[in-house]
Amino acid sequence: MSPIVGSLRAIVRLVSVPVTVFLIATFATYALGAAGGANPAATVLGQDATPGQIAQLNHQFGLDKPFLVQYFDWLGHALTGNLGVSYFTSIPVATSISQAFPVDLSLAILALAFAVVLGGGAGILAALRQGGWFDRAVSAVCSGLATVPPFLVGITLIVVFAVFFRLLPSGGYVPFTQNPGQWLRFALLPSLALSAEGAAAIARQLRTSLVGALQENYVLGAAARGLSVRRTLFRHALRNAAGPALTVLGVQIPLLIGGAVVAEKMFALPGVAQLALQAGTERDVPVIQGALLVTIAVVLVSNIVVNAVLLRITPQAARGTRSARRRPMLQATGGAA
Repeated sequence: MSPIVGSLRAIVRLVSVPVTVFLIATFATYALGAAGGANPAATVLGQDATPGQIAQLNHQFGLDKPFLVQYFDWLGHALTGNLGVSYFTSIPVATSISQAFPVDLSLAILALAFAVVLGGGAGILAALRQGGWFDRAVSAVCSGLATVPPFLVGITLIVVFAVFFRLLPSGGYVPFTQNPGQWLRFALLPSLALSAEGAAAIARQLRTSLVGALQENYVLGAAARGLSVRRTLFRHALRNAAGPALTVLGVQIPLLIGGAVVAEKMFALPGVAQLALQAGTERDVPVIQGALLVTIAVVLVSNIVVNAVLLRITPQAARGTRSARRRPMLQATGGAA
């Protein structure tokens, strides 16, 4: 098999599952909106609307078409960036989401950075000091954070840094493009609250896998050849130990997005979660469906990126890919190497 064909097959395997999940999730999202039983036209027009007016507005919304036709029309338009129009404000859904999404995106990036840096650093140091006081302290802190919900972490951060020390604001938001310094001041507390659980999970997983990697023969052999601890750690041991931690990172992304609902409410952030909650109270179905669609897409794209990085930097995954490429060749030659 040529390298190009093997790479194409790897790409197909990488995206086939997310694409399938995307189709199933979007279908379920649209079906739930349709099964809600609400009549948007009647809600928009009010109690004084006549049946003729309601039928005309249903036709304008496309709600008089069969369900599958509505779904494929909606999905086709969504893939081109057209998420429909709000029933109540007549504002394009894509416009509303484009205004709210940068809030969640900036907080999620900062929270992931905190989780990787704090969790990764704590896990590496704990593995290098296995059995010491720092290792025990990291294990105790991670066990505690794993049982504490993000909203309680957020309240604690508000009390300590906003109320007691008055170092950071307790809520609000300033766009990064408007003032990066003020954006960071407003984003620190919610990002730390969102990253706490992920940092604890990454630290625990990385510490466990790195302790095992440091005891492997190739690490001991590298030390015997005189390689520095730093080079042995980052060039050899960490690459083999990073796989489980990256997997944990992929799992944390949906949890991070789910926690954004609480964080936005607690810290008064104008994000997608608050937009969806407000639309839910008004039964503004296009806005709800658009927000869920964007959330689904972000989760799936993030998992594709994590899996691609995992294949790139982890030797075990790379060897598994190469073995999969060689298997048809071995079968064709009767198993001869």
